[in-house]
Parts: sequence; structure tokens; C-alpha cells
Amino acid sequence: MTQPLIRLDKVSLTRGGQPVLTDVSLTIRESRIGIIGYNGSGKSSLLRLLCGLLTPDSGELTVHGLDTRDHQKTLFKTAGLIFQNPDHQLIFPTVIEELCFGLRNLGCSKADAIAQAEQILQRYQREHWRDRPVASLSEGQKQLLCILSVLLMEPSVLLFDEPYSALDYPTRHQLARVIYDLPQQAIMVSHEPNSFVGFDRVIWLDQGAIRMDGTPDDVLPAYEAAALAIEAL
Repeated sequence: MTQPLIRLDKVSLTRGGQPVLTDVSLTIRESRIGIIGYNGSGKSSLLRLLCGLLTPDSGELTVHGLDTRDHQKTLFKTAGLIFQNPDHQLIFPTVIEELCFGLRNLGCSKADAIAQAEQILQRYQREHWRDRPVASLSEGQKQLLCILSVLLMEPSVLLFDEPYSALDYPTRHQLARVIYDLPQQAIMVSHEPNSFVGFDRVIWLDQGAIRMDGTPDDVLPAYEAAALAIEAL
């Protein structure tokens, strides 16, 4: 499946006086892209650049034809971010209220927002969640609710920041299937190589720069070998 392009041209970012990304250049067109790296490598900051939560200090960044500086306030309609911790994203007491929030902000009437929210719950066989308190959901269920809330915005690319970090294996497997089946382009950040089964491409970030970029079969063994070498020190 051919996807619209994401382009980074010598993008640099500094936060708190420290360099986070340095002269990163990428062209991304694949359907499933993984971004791997150790803690502090710049992975999450890159996602926040892609959805407009951060802007580059220098360089050019376009997401599906939109310059992120010019469209910072509206980029969420194109690039939807799912946070690592769903409790940082979910703000309403019930599932139906959470699902309707973004649609209402986009100008949908209350009736239309409820109808669309009910449709997506039905599509994912979660109709019984409609009036459930968000606090009663498991971590995996909350993560799926975050995904559904973003999907209702109809973005063309979804950005996942360590979506499996708090999940047990069965829940992780279920959520991975949801992500794999999405029609949208998906970019996922993780420090775990087994997060990228079935992905088209993996980009290895190291100290804010690209260390390796290629297929999972090429990049992940090199990453794992480097991680083992570090542990042996």
C-alpha cells in the first residue's frame, strides 16, 4: 500500500538546553514503521514533532504534505498520537463521553458524535463499553479506547509511543492485531525488538541521530547485539 510521504530534512531539536535530535533526515512512505532506541535516544520527541506537539529548532518537517510549523494547531487531524500511559490521554468519566470529546471539538453535533462513537464501538465489538466508567477498564482496554478516540478524528497516520509497556502478553497480542489491521500508516516507538513483528521498516535512533535504518531483519539483530554488549560491560 503506497502511503503519503513524511519528510524530515536536517531536523534538530533541543529541550531544556540539551540536544535531543541532531540533523535527522528521513523519507517515510511505508505502512508500518518502527522506531527503536534506548531510553533518551529521542524516540518520543520525534513522535511529538510529527504530530505538532513540538516544533523543530532547525530543518524542515512535512507530514503528508503539511509543514508542521504552519499547521501545528491542526496537525492532530492528520497525525494522531497515542500516549504511552493512557491515563495521560483519557480525561472523561465514561467511554461514550471520551469518544465524543474530539468529535465535538471538530464541530459535530452531540447526536452525530454519539452516533459515530457508537458505530466505532460496534465495529470493534465493544458496544458493551458504551456507558462504562473509564476507570473500570483494564490498561489494555484503556489503550484501545485511546486508539478508538483518535481513529474517530480520521487521521491518515497514527503514532504509538510504547503502546505495550504496561500490558501482559495476551493483551499485548490483541492490541498488536488491532494496530496491524489499521488502514492508516502507523509509526510505533519502542525499545523492545519484538514489538515490530510484521513491520516494513525499523529506524534505530541513538543519542538523537539515526544509527541504522532498514528492514526489521537487518536492524533488529544489530540492535539486540549492541544491547547485549552494553549489558556485558
